Amino acid sequence: MSRTILAFVDDLYEDLELWYPRLRLEEAGYQTRLAGSEMKTFRGKNGYPATAEALLNDVKSADFIGLLIPGGFMPDKLRRDPKVLSLTREFCEQGKMVAFICHGGWIAISAKILKGKRATGSRGIKDDLENAGAIWADEPVVVDGNLISSRTPKDLAPFAAAMVGFLDSFQQTRQSNADKAPPKKLPGLKPAMLKGMLR
Repeated sequence: MSRTILAFVDDLYEDLELWYPRLRLEEAGYQTRLAGSEMKTFRGKNGYPATAEALLNDVKSADFIGLLIPGGFMPDKLRRDPKVLSLTREFCEQGKMVAFICHGGWIAISAKILKGKRATGSRGIKDDLENAGAIWADEPVVVDGNLISSRTPKDLAPFAAAMVGFLDSFQQTRQSNADKAPPKKLPGLKPAMLKGMLR
C-alpha cells in the first residue's frame, strides 16, 4: 500500500511550507515525491533548492495517498497549468488528502474544489477563497473532510500534525476495507474442475 504524498514544486515556492511538512511526514513513515514542470532544481523564495523527482505530466493521482501544495509565488504560476488542476481535482474526488497552506489555496481555488468547504490561508487570499465559495476561518489549521488548510509558516506545526493524523486514519480505513473484502474467485473454474484438481 502506497505511503507516498505528491507535492508540487516550482521556482519561488515558500521554502518552509515545503520542507517542514516533508520532514514531519518522513518522521511519520511517509514519503514525499516532488513533481515539477521540468526535471530540474527549483529555488524557493529564500533560495533553498528543491529538485523535481517527477514531471507533472507523468504523475498519476492513483499512485499517491495525498497532495501537498506549498505557498509562495509558485501557486500563482502553477494554477494556470491544466494538469495541476486536474490532479488536484482527482485527489479531492478520490477522498485523498489535499493539503494547502498560505497562497497554496490559489491552486485549490482554480481547481474549483472549495465551494461550501471551510478553509483558511494567507489573509492576502481571503477574498479569493470566499469568492470561490469557501467558508473562511481564521484558524491555524482547518480540516474539512479531506481538505486541510493552514495560514502561514507560523502555523506549520499544527498543519503537519493534521496531515499526519489524516493520513494515519486514511491508511487504517483502507487497510480495514481491504481486510473485509470478499476472497477473489478464480475466473473460469467450475465446481467439477475443482473437484478434479483435489483428487
